[in-house]
Amino acid sequence: MQIRKSGSEALFACALAAVGLALAFLPVPAAHAEFGDVVINNHSDKAGMRPVVFPHWFHRIRFSCKACHADLGFQFKAGGNDINMVKIIDGQFCGACHNGELAWAIENCNLCHSAPPGTPTQVHESTLQKLGK
Repeated sequence: MQIRKSGSEALFACALAAVGLALAFLPVPAAHAEFGDVVINNHSDKAGMRPVVFPHWFHRIRFSCKACHADLGFQFKAGGNDINMVKIIDGQFCGACHNGELAWAIENCNLCHSAPPGTPTQVHESTLQKLGK
């Protein structure tokens, strides 16, 4: 037995499908650095890419400091590691988690490479930065 939808239900279903299809083709907006985010521009400008915005507090809420700074080898200094895409693809640094299984993979460059070109490596809006040190 087949259940028929009323005209308004069918119209609603079509409209919902159209909205979903339209949203699927919207570009991913660039992220902007917020307080405490780490901007990494060790190699990006030279490679013709935008610098990386690493959302430190987003990760810190979910993981202990040890997870990244001891287990994965991240130094406690913005730009302190020589991170590049080859290392990430090989599962080092960000690639240890961003492998498509634990966290989203690296196919969409703009999810990370989202700072304005020329932004220096820094902890965004850090106290030291504001004091000019």
